[in-house]
Order: sequence, then structure tokens, then C-alpha cells
Amino acid sequence: MSARLKILRPGVGVTVQDFGRRNFRALGVALSGALDPVLLAAANGLTGAPKGAAGLEILLAAPELRASEGAAQIGLAGDLVGMIERPDGERQQISSWRGVVLREGDTLTLKLGRGLAYLGFSGGLDLPEILGSRSTFLRAGFGGVEGRCLRAGDALACGAAEGGDVFAPPLIHEAGPIRFILGPQDDHFSPESLQKFVQARWRVGPDSDRMGLRLIGPRLAHTMKGGNIVSDGATPGAIQVPGDGQPIVLRADCQTSGGYAKIGCVISADLPRLAHLAPGDVLSFIEVDHEKAATARRRAREMFDGWRARISPTGWLDERKLWTENLIGGATSGENEGFR
Repeated sequence: MSARLKILRPGVGVTVQDFGRRNFRALGVALSGALDPVLLAAANGLTGAPKGAAGLEILLAAPELRASEGAAQIGLAGDLVGMIERPDGERQQISSWRGVVLREGDTLTLKLGRGLAYLGFSGGLDLPEILGSRSTFLRAGFGGVEGRCLRAGDALACGAAEGGDVFAPPLIHEAGPIRFILGPQDDHFSPESLQKFVQARWRVGPDSDRMGLRLIGPRLAHTMKGGNIVSDGATPGAIQVPGDGQPIVLRADCQTSGGYAKIGCVISADLPRLAHLAPGDVLSFIEVDHEKAATARRRAREMFDGWRARISPTGWLDERKLWTENLIGGATSGENEGFR
């Protein structure tokens, strides 16, 4: 059985995303997928959707939708609040970290707080796969719903709800400086620039997008080798520094190769944290080695598994107590395979 949902108001920057296109980067196709795959995995977990299922990524403003056919379960992950309105006029306030059942005719209105958020759907969103993924790649105009953000009147299909409402404690990412591994072109930067990079507080620029997080701060001078290189592979997390000395941290929709020197690469465990940074936010970096990066990745998987084990039917446990104890930090790998 299946359910259908109609988009009444599309929100802003709302796209279909899953965990990305993995086998086509050699052909120049971006990875795409969720900027924060941990939260998408959490939203899916709150609905019992299969690993790797597609959901909605909400960047700027949340949508309003209605269950037009059948009953669907919706998982809310991130800073969201909302209201369910039943056909008889009854209203139910809801908050995030819930899996809620929308019966036919129910309308769900949502409001996004800070950062980005995700909606998971029972069975996952039923859309055609393009190059092995349902993710929307806006720059190329394919994937998701016609390769674009949602519009009013769009219809989405998913699996029918098979259970009742569930809840979980909030999933909170770890704090602190963003961890990175030095290189591969660190020899293009003077020792003073390398030191300046880790000592500075960087501000997120207004022209950041799903392709890259542009940072504003002290100029990082290059050595005589300059800021350009023979183009080589680029991946989400790579920190490019063009001639103006202002770093760009590549994100999910980044190009597959580039000709700017890379001072380092953000470790996979910290990539989801970058998704929640908005223009004007401030961040800093700290260098780690491969061993510490691998430990962070393993710990992230263990912590997510611990969070998922705490998903419970509403009413079975003391929710207030659960929310105030054992809050889970989370992160994931750059290729996201640990949460598929």
C-alpha cells in the first residue's frame, strides 16, 4: 500500500535528498545528497523507512503538506515545530524528534528554527532514481522532483504508515573546532599561513550554498607555488584556497575536480556540522591525524546506533526524562555509508 501527500506551501530551499550518487564522480557527476546525512538518517529512523531512503531537506523555510490519499508517517529531525490539523478541525501541536502519523485529510504545517532540518517518510519517497539516487542536483536540474525545489501543488508518494507515533531524544552534534587533516597541497602555504588558518575565527560568507561554504577572515598567503594547481580530485570537505586567500569548504554539490590549492580536508565525522552554519556564523579549525579521524568516525557510528535504539512508541516512556538524559552527539562519514 502507499500514501500520497500534496504540497500546499513549498517552503524555501526544500528539496528531495537521499545519501547521494556514489559511482559517477569519475564522469563529473557531483555526489549531492543530504548536507547532514545524520539528520536524514534520523528522520528515516523515526518512520521505519529503509536505509538510504529519500526524504526532504529543509534549508530556509519549512513546507505545509496534506495527506491526500492514505495515511503516512512523517519523521521530523532538526529544529522544527508544527501543527497537525485534522479534517474535523482538531489541532495537535508537535515538535521535532517525532514520527507522527498523518491520516488522510490531515494537514501538517511546520516552522523551521535554526539550522536545517529533514522530513522522513514511511517507506521513503517514491521517486525515480537517476544515476542510482533520488537526490536533487539543482545545478544540473535532475533528480528529486524535476531537478528543482518543491512547488505548491507538487504530489509526493511514499509507503503507507504501518505503526503509531514514536519519539526519541534530540540528536545533538558535537561542538568545538572543526577537525581537519592537513594537505594535500599544504606546501603551497607558508608556515605563517598554516598557523593563521588554525588560529583564526572564520565567518561564513553570504554567498555560501550547497556547493561550498565560503569563509571570510585573514588572507592566507601562498608560497611561490601560488594558489593554482593542475586540476585534481575534489571531494566534500576539501578546503580550497584560491588566489584571494579566502578558504572555500566544499559541500555535497561540489565539483569533482578543481584547480585551487587545498590546505586541508574536513574529517568525515565533522562534515554534518558544517550543514548548520548560516551566513555570519563563526567557526574555527583544529588539525588532527588520520588515526583521530578514524576514531571520530567510529564513535559517530556508535553514537548514532545508540540514539536509534532509543526510538520508542509515544507514551511508553517518560519523554521528559529521556530528553534530559543521555543526549546523543552525532556525525557521519563524507560518503555516508555508515548510515545507509
